[in-house]
Amino acid sequence: MSSSAAARAWRRSLRDALLRGSAWRGGGAPAARSASTASASDAAAAGAAAGGPKKVPPPPRKGRLLTGAMIGLAIAGGAYVSTADEAKFCGWLFKSTQLVNPLFALLDAEFAHRLAVTAAAHGFVPREKRPDPSVLGLEIWGRKFTNPIGLAAGFDKNAEAVEGLLGMGFGFVEVGSVTPLPQEGNPKPRIFRLREHGAVINRCGFNSEGIVVVAKRLGAQHGKRKMEETSSSTSPSTNDVKQGGKAGPGILGVNLGKNKASEDATADYVQGVHTLSQYADYLVINVSSPNTPGLRKLQGRKQLKDLVKKVQAARDEMQWAEDGPPPLLVKIAPDLSKQDLEDIAAVALALRLDGLIISNTTISRPPPADTHPIAQEAGGLSGKPLFDLSTNVLREMYTLTRGKIPLIGCGGVSSGEDAYKKIRSGATLVQLYTAFAYGGPALIPRIKAELAECLERDGFKSVQEAVGADFR
Repeated sequence: MSSSAAARAWRRSLRDALLRGSAWRGGGAPAARSASTASASDAAAAGAAAGGPKKVPPPPRKGRLLTGAMIGLAIAGGAYVSTADEAKFCGWLFKSTQLVNPLFALLDAEFAHRLAVTAAAHGFVPREKRPDPSVLGLEIWGRKFTNPIGLAAGFDKNAEAVEGLLGMGFGFVEVGSVTPLPQEGNPKPRIFRLREHGAVINRCGFNSEGIVVVAKRLGAQHGKRKMEETSSSTSPSTNDVKQGGKAGPGILGVNLGKNKASEDATADYVQGVHTLSQYADYLVINVSSPNTPGLRKLQGRKQLKDLVKKVQAARDEMQWAEDGPPPLLVKIAPDLSKQDLEDIAAVALALRLDGLIISNTTISRPPPADTHPIAQEAGGLSGKPLFDLSTNVLREMYTLTRGKIPLIGCGGVSSGEDAYKKIRSGATLVQLYTAFAYGGPALIPRIKAELAECLERDGFKSVQEAVGADFR
């Protein structure tokens, strides 16, 4: 992209920002409504009729200040881009987002989260134009990842911002958890910051707009991707490994949950598979959230075996193209006994599960978070205090599965060194969430650069060479 083209793009972004800001303050102008906004309105109406999520109220004064700050960054970027090359400008733009982080800290935690998703959905986030270091590339499930750093489920619950999130440089993004029917989740407040410990406690309870709304969004993204592939002037060689996924340049995972009032958990997951698997590069059965009563009981040996067999059958009975069905993973809790882990490993090996995500949030309060006043709040804890607990479970599961099943390490990752430790402990891929909530977009290129330095420092030529290195 030339500097003049970049400048034109920034002028368009600024114009759109001003139009959106005007619509936001004035209650919305018909001319400014995009197709995605219309879909969201339809979904909100449907949700209200079904007792689902209600319309988010207009932002408070702090929200308007944050919008003004974003527009200010756009103006500054427009001035800068005319004299900087693309790589330097991209780096400046990611670093500049750190200026906005203190403003997010002033907002209610859930409103700040909502605002961040909206910003990503509407393109008010930096887009990574620089290639990832080649040492970070890897292939798994027949799909090429440009890097192993992904965004965990829970951030983009309703698949509103997939393109924007992948565009920031994540190797993969996991949306959800998605429930069959819309549900509001648990009463607010339900998200609590432990900022000094880099942690969060949440008890959201699978708040979801439901699979119909999510399927509509993912279908539109999938169609856009197909049109781009069809209109491309160059055809890839048949020997090339397919890059990117069904939603764009990165890989898309879809995390499935069950409705709180459902009496048949298996039916809920099967319905999710039938509706959403065609849009997913991989699927996740979430049986480990601590905020849905009875959910974690599905991690028992018999219950898990029965559930996985039926979900696998539902996936396999569908018609698939040459790529075949999406891989099926299970996300487990960190609060499991050794016997529980042995049972899960046995089921995973017996049923040839495609992968495990280790782990979800914890109901324990690892130090130093245990002394924080907010630690008494009910819910699952994520962030830095979870790192050791989740990594120990990861190591145990890598040993129990003998390295035969791909593992995704999740829990407390906030640096490239953390990601590297997960990989050496047996993770093929790594996910983060809480650190991204605190650090913003600037965290993504920093973690990738640090991870690449760790690999090269220890003489590894690829991520795959380092997987499970602590056990060799």
